[in-house]
Amino acid sequence: MSEEIVRYYATGKRKNAIARVWIKPGAGRILVNGRPLAQYVCRPSLEMLVRQPLVMTSNADRYDVLAKCTGGGITGQAGAMRHGISKALVVMDEEYRPTLRKAGLLTRDPRVKERKKYGFKRARRGFQFSKR
Repeated sequence: MSEEIVRYYATGKRKNAIARVWIKPGAGRILVNGRPLAQYVCRPSLEMLVRQPLVMTSNADRYDVLAKCTGGGITGQAGAMRHGISKALVVMDEEYRPTLRKAGLLTRDPRVKERKKYGFKRARRGFQFSKR
């Protein structure tokens, strides 16, 4: 008889990045696209950002996280992972919702890059004006 491994799934988003996150009981390892978190993000500040929901709910060394990230850059993907981990923790145990909600980890950050407008160099930056 095979032992059923319980996994909890959620999707996190930030900017143009999407992270599919699975949480299962383990030793606290975080794998992103098949690589360890430290090797993937290469910045301690982003590592802390990703681990924040686990630390706040005191589950940092109780669960393993497997994440598949697509789109955007490293910072956006780290934010998407944080969002996904938070949502997966709530799926796992509804008691974490008030703690994570108060810290603002369940809210999807709506800020995305503004589109370029015609007659401008970027979204709002106009061309340099020359009087002569």
